[in-house]
Amino acid sequence: MSRIGRMPISVPAGVDVKIEEGNFVTVKGPKGTLTQQLSPAMTITQEGSELHVTRPDDAKENRSLHGLTRTLLHNMVVGVTEEFKKELEVNGVGYRVSKEGKKLIMNLGFSHQVIMEEIEGITIDVPDPNHITIHGPDKQKVGQFAAEVREKRPPEPYKGKGIKYADEVIRRKEGKTGVKKK
Repeated sequence: MSRIGRMPISVPAGVDVKIEEGNFVTVKGPKGTLTQQLSPAMTITQEGSELHVTRPDDAKENRSLHGLTRTLLHNMVVGVTEEFKKELEVNGVGYRVSKEGKKLIMNLGFSHQVIMEEIEGITIDVPDPNHITIHGPDKQKVGQFAAEVREKRPPEPYKGKGIKYADEVIRRKEGKTGVKKK
């Protein structure tokens, strides 16, 4: 059995889980509502304040889907109670970000400003000109939007300029000064 798939998911108070036919799951909580179509091969049961995911047999595909289904369900429950968050740092001379309404405006050393629109289900905060915080209940949307923001100017290895995750470590390179002359 899958170690992850076997673990029960505890549903905290204030969270409503509705499982419909075909494993169409709706999770409502204080931070929002998430709906997702999970694999119909898996069996999702709710016993009191716990959710259990079981698989029909030990076929390779079902073994793979067992842990995945449980993790997706767990992420939905965590998302509607605590929200997921990604923090980004902007490094570089003259590089800065600001927020106007629902638009993230970035000055990243280009001849123009880079503007990104806030998508539904995501909230962007700019606590200071060099930090961006992206949070929301859907882990996939938060991670995808953070990756798209980072993609606008990824960090470079020589000076470390660009947009990076707060916990990301940039491996630095030496440059041309290390070359020997004859």
